[in-house]
Amino acid sequence: MLRDLSLQSLFMGLLVAFVGFASSFAVVLQGIRAVGATEEQAATALMILSIAMGVCAIVLSLQSKLPISVAWSTPGAALLASTTTIPGGFSVAVGSFILCAILFVIAGLWKPLEKAVNKIPSALANAMLAGILLGLCLAPIKAISEEPLFGLCILMAWIVAGRINKLLAVPAALIALILIMTFGIDFSTADQSEMFRNIVPSFTIIIPEFSIAGLIGITIPLFIVTMASQNVPGVAVLKVHNYTPKSGPLIAFTGLFSGISALFGGHAVNLAAITAAMCASEDAHPDPKKRYWSAVISGIGYIIFGLLSGLVTTFAVIAPSILIAAVAGLALIGAFSNASLAAFDDTDSREASAVTFLVTASGVSFFGISGAFWGLLAGGIILYMSHFFLSWKTKE
Repeated sequence: MLRDLSLQSLFMGLLVAFVGFASSFAVVLQGIRAVGATEEQAATALMILSIAMGVCAIVLSLQSKLPISVAWSTPGAALLASTTTIPGGFSVAVGSFILCAILFVIAGLWKPLEKAVNKIPSALANAMLAGILLGLCLAPIKAISEEPLFGLCILMAWIVAGRINKLLAVPAALIALILIMTFGIDFSTADQSEMFRNIVPSFTIIIPEFSIAGLIGITIPLFIVTMASQNVPGVAVLKVHNYTPKSGPLIAFTGLFSGISALFGGHAVNLAAITAAMCASEDAHPDPKKRYWSAVISGIGYIIFGLLSGLVTTFAVIAPSILIAAVAGLALIGAFSNASLAAFDDTDSREASAVTFLVTASGVSFFGISGAFWGLLAGGIILYMSHFFLSWKTKE
C-alpha cells in the first residue's frame, strides 16, 4: 500500500488541504457565528470539522482505493451566514445540524430519500444557492468602500494570482490579508497575547435543542444545498474520472461524521467537488489506481490544520471583520457564478428561478424560518403552476 505513495501524490494532497482549508475557513467561521456561536465555540467547530474531514478522507480512500476527497459544506456555511439567529440560539442550530446529519445517513442508506432530493429541480436549488451567496459576494466591494487601500490589495492579489492559476486566487487573497495584518495594522500587546493563548481550542459538547423553526429554517435548506452542491457533484466528478464509487455508503459515512461534528458545533461534512477533481486528476499520479494517496495526504493535512484552528480563529477575530468578509466573498464568487448560470440556463424554469433567487437574496424571515426555505417554496409554486397551466392549455 505504501508503495503506491509518490512525491507527486504527497504534493497534491498537501495542496488540496491548503486550498480546501484556506479558501473557505472564513466562510465557515462567519456562518457558525451567525447562528449564535461564541468565538470559542466557533474555534471548536472549525477544529472538529477539519478533523472529521481528515478522518473521512483517510478512511474512505484507504478502504475503497479511490481518491475520495471530503470537505465541509461551504454552501451550507454560506447559508448559515445569511440566516438570522433563530429563537433558542446556537443550541437550536446544533440540534438542526444533528437532524441534517441524520438526513444524510438516511439519504445514503435509503434510496427513496436520495431520489426525492434528486427530483428537486436543479435550477431552483441553484437559484437558492445563488441567492444565499449574493450578499456574501458583495463583501469585497463593501471592503473597498470602507478600507480602500486594504480592500484593493486583497482584490488585486486575488485577480493576479487567479490569472496564473485559479486555485491560487483565494490563498493569495488570504496571504495579502495576513501581510496587511502584519505590516498595516497596529495591534495591542493584549491582542498578540490573546492570539497565542488559545492555539488549540477545547472539545466542548453543546447540548442540542430542537425546534420546528430550526428544522425548516436550517436543517432542510442545509440538507438540500449540501446534497445538491456538494455530494451529488462530488460523486459526478469521480465518475467523470472513470471511477465507480458507491455513493450511498459514502454519503452515509460523511453523514455519521457530520453528526459527531454537530455535537461540537460543526454544521456538515460532505463529499468534495473541486478538490475531488484535484485528487482524481493526472496531476495527482499518472496511474489512476494510485491517486487515492493524494486524498489520504489531504486528510492528514486537514487534521493538522484543525489542530491549529484556535490560532486561525483568534486571527480572524482580531482582524477587521470587513476584510475577513472580503476574503470569504472572493472565495464564493466561483460558486455564485456557477450557481447563477445553472439557475437561469433553462428558459422553461427561468421565471421560477428568478423568484427563488430574489426571495432568498432578500433575507426575509417569517416565523423564524430563513429566506432560503421561502425562496425554494415560492419558486416551486411558480414552477408547478406554470406546468399545470401549460398542461391544461395543451388538453384544450
